[in-house]
Amino acid sequence: MDLVNHYGSSDEEDNRETVNVARSSALAINAAPDTGFDTHSQGIYTAPTATELTVNVPYNDMMRPLYGPQNPNQDPRIATQNILTGHVEQQAISESDFRTQMRTFETYGYARDPSVGSQNLAGQTGTGLLGTGYVGNLAAAAELGGVSVYDRAPKHLRRNQDARKKRQDKGDLSVVDGENAYKGPWAGYTDDKTLPVKAAAADEAADQKAIKAGGGYDPRRKNIIEPGNEKTIFHGESEFDYLGRTYMAVPQDVDVNLLSESGTQECFIPKRLSHTWEGHARGVSAIRFLPKSAHLLLSAGMDNKIKIWDVYHDRSLLRTMIGHSKAVRDIAFSNDGRRFLSASYDRYVKLWDTETGQCIRSFSTSKIPYCVTFNPDEDKQHIFLAGCSDKKIVQFDSNTGEITQEYDQHLGAVNTITFVDENRRFITTSDDKTMRAWEFDIPVVIKYIAEPDMHSMPAVTLHPSNKWMACQSLDNQIVVYGARDRFRMNRKKRFAGHLVAGYACKPGFSPDGRFISSGDSNGNVWTWDWKTCRILKKFKAHDKVVMNTEWHPHETSKMATCSWDGLIKYWD
Repeated sequence: MDLVNHYGSSDEEDNRETVNVARSSALAINAAPDTGFDTHSQGIYTAPTATELTVNVPYNDMMRPLYGPQNPNQDPRIATQNILTGHVEQQAISESDFRTQMRTFETYGYARDPSVGSQNLAGQTGTGLLGTGYVGNLAAAAELGGVSVYDRAPKHLRRNQDARKKRQDKGDLSVVDGENAYKGPWAGYTDDKTLPVKAAAADEAADQKAIKAGGGYDPRRKNIIEPGNEKTIFHGESEFDYLGRTYMAVPQDVDVNLLSESGTQECFIPKRLSHTWEGHARGVSAIRFLPKSAHLLLSAGMDNKIKIWDVYHDRSLLRTMIGHSKAVRDIAFSNDGRRFLSASYDRYVKLWDTETGQCIRSFSTSKIPYCVTFNPDEDKQHIFLAGCSDKKIVQFDSNTGEITQEYDQHLGAVNTITFVDENRRFITTSDDKTMRAWEFDIPVVIKYIAEPDMHSMPAVTLHPSNKWMACQSLDNQIVVYGARDRFRMNRKKRFAGHLVAGYACKPGFSPDGRFISSGDSNGNVWTWDWKTCRILKKFKAHDKVVMNTEWHPHETSKMATCSWDGLIKYWD
């Protein structure tokens, strides 16, 4: 009977399920169960990547850990990571404190922890290792008491406490050579690892013996070209034409009068590349057009060679002069172009014949010549000046090879020499950031120009009117000085915008004086208007720094540029 009582129809089963569902829906469901963490319902939430806050957030709220599950697809980096290996913050520390701790670490092997926002066991700034406040060798820090290199350590802990005992005897003052010779303050220490004098003398004697055995060949001077061993190479088909003329003859078959006066034509800014001369294995430091006709181009290279190029016709390489053992720094033509000077880092100034390529004479003061120039007077073409690295301007007589005058007032290497005022005076600039004016052949400064805001001016060019000098200043501007009596700066004329800091980029003038140009360290050529000082054009000319921008004196818009990329380019 019990089984019969529990038996029912299918309709009753459907009703029973409905009742069960109704009972289950009455249960309380918590969609956000307690996770065991403080919810901080009254706190202010900040994003871990926030860089600025608009409200004052308590420290506990800012440093609260992140809640919730971790994203398995996220890159496992910290939220504020700014470098590959973690996070770097800038800390403010004075230069003196940093140097002190750095030298302490180099000397003792430990340093104070400069970190802010944490405290060590002593309550001071910087946690350090194990809360000691120091990083590095903690044992040494504990032994020395944490002293720095500028603190006086206890005597028994000083590293050099036995150094005085190791000092060698100063010797007898009356003995010059020998075992007990006087050494004075130059006496060494017993544990110094120095080469004995006898061994050094033996090595030198062996070198001299090897030189004699080799017939005078010194391996230490294998790259030195001694005076008299210069050579020249002609690259053309024939040195003479059918009339017996060399390349020095002014061509008459061009559409420009190369014998006319320079600056009579109206000039324009070059727009396109006309030709590229390739031949120097390294950078080109200077280029010069042949005076008057300008149908030849002279170049000085860092491959120790000097080359002459043809400007018209096939524009080929005509001659190479090999006579320097180091890079050629500067070149200068005489008035007629028959001779030219070259100054090199091998400490020689050499006088060359332009037509034959032969070296006429070599000059040297055992110092590096940075600049050379002939005296422009026609009756003084045998005299030239050289600015050297020993702060002197040396005057040579090319006929005798003797030094006839020395101008010694600068406090740094002389960079430029510019003749002004009808060649009666000349202006020099130097690494000492000054400009000085001299009377020719009188070694007394007649004008001293130095201002607190002046920079070194390693390149100077004279305006075609001979009234102004454009000086390339290393603060990325070209400043202008008067070339007459007072040599004052013209503060209304300033040409800026290019980057030349560290390079001696020589400015150039158009023949009519309307434009001034200069290269920069990025390989660009800049052109300004001389009257308004406005930038007229900037174009990419080379891959490296442009050292020279030389305008052709008879063309309307021809310019030659040279660069440290080894190329010389001709623009039209």
